[in-house]
Amino acid sequence: QVQLVESGGGLVQAGASLRLSCTASGDAFYWRSMGWFRQTPGKMRELVAVVSGVRGGYTANYGDSVRSRFTISRDNAKNTVYLQMTSLKPEDTAIYYCVASNTLRTAPVEESEYDFWGQGTQVTVSS
Repeated sequence: QVQLVESGGGLVQAGASLRLSCTASGDAFYWRSMGWFRQTPGKMRELVAVVSGVRGGYTANYGDSVRSRFTISRDNAKNTVYLQMTSLKPEDTAIYYCVASNTLRTAPVEESEYDFWGQGTQVTVSS
């Protein structure tokens, strides 16, 4: 079993930066694909960014709307994955969920591939 605890959300102005953190409990963090999805009320959850574990060479995949602005990274020694968000826009406002996978696939982009979900952290970007 893996438990995920997110932190770092908040209220910022458009153009600002923010960093989310997610710390995982449990074992085998280093080989799990980890990442972030987000959801806005009335909309489907969407991929933000995911990163593979050591077997996948820490390959990262990004959602189209964040690709040039967000960066995902991980620190296996701390069992933590980060999401550095820059040039934030009001449309980035959402609840951001940390995810972890049991799959051996490399950084899958489908939410169905992620077995563990955090409780979410709210990010609000004002215009």
